[in-house]
Amino acid sequence: MWYIHQGVSYYVEIIGEGEPLLLLHGFTGSSQTWRTLSTRWASHYQVISIDIIGHGKTDSPLEIEPYRIEEMVKILYGLIQHLALQDVNIVGYSMGGRLALSFACTYPDYVKALVLESASPGLKSEQEMLLRKQADNELAETIQKGGIEQFVQYWEDTSLFHTQKKLPPSIQAEIRQERLNQCEVGLANSLRGMGTGAQLSLWKHLHKVNLPVLLITGELDEKFCRIGKEMVNLFPCVHHEVVFQTGHAIHVEQPEIFGKIVSEFLVTT
Repeated sequence: MWYIHQGVSYYVEIIGEGEPLLLLHGFTGSSQTWRTLSTRWASHYQVISIDIIGHGKTDSPLEIEPYRIEEMVKILYGLIQHLALQDVNIVGYSMGGRLALSFACTYPDYVKALVLESASPGLKSEQEMLLRKQADNELAETIQKGGIEQFVQYWEDTSLFHTQKKLPPSIQAEIRQERLNQCEVGLANSLRGMGTGAQLSLWKHLHKVNLPVLLITGELDEKFCRIGKEMVNLFPCVHHEVVFQTGHAIHVEQPEIFGKIVSEFLVTT
């Protein structure tokens, strides 16, 4: 289905019946990234996957404003209202995790449970935010000047995704194609509007998120394991799962384990 707001069309896939489960993908991803898990979860949940602005089949407007994370939070709220849902379980990965957390901080009454995979509440200091914003803007310029193929080659070679090189060639090819299917404007503006440097820090708001939270990080992703350990001390009701011998994208590298962890958590909430 399509959800249209202020002239921007957002692609949404809905399968299954039961409690609503909203899935939010990461940067360079789409609803396609959840395909295997969506089918599995659809036997118990109404699974809702949305292509975040600038990604997948959703529009990639030239204006920056619709890409701001606060605006995307409003889109999710509008979608929930449009579907006449009282509340949703949310699973968010990386960028999608930051969006999920932003939504939970803004509309806590509409979230039943929150799963954050390799996600952070943003940066802590203005200096960190400024430096990251500059880096994100530079990368955005590089994407628009060099094109998608050149960027994907660079992105795949970053340390964040080194562990994915151990995946079967067919899986690596699927991930690469999903990234190549993106467009330059969409990814560049996503960095400018929803990049870590552009997001307001949520560290001081975590104690207000009074709902069940599950943090999932990969053992080999040291940065996000460290962030996860810090977040555990701030959420009122939280559990942190570390998946061994796994990197940043647990749902891709260990889909069976990831699916089991999420399913067991949701059953208990």
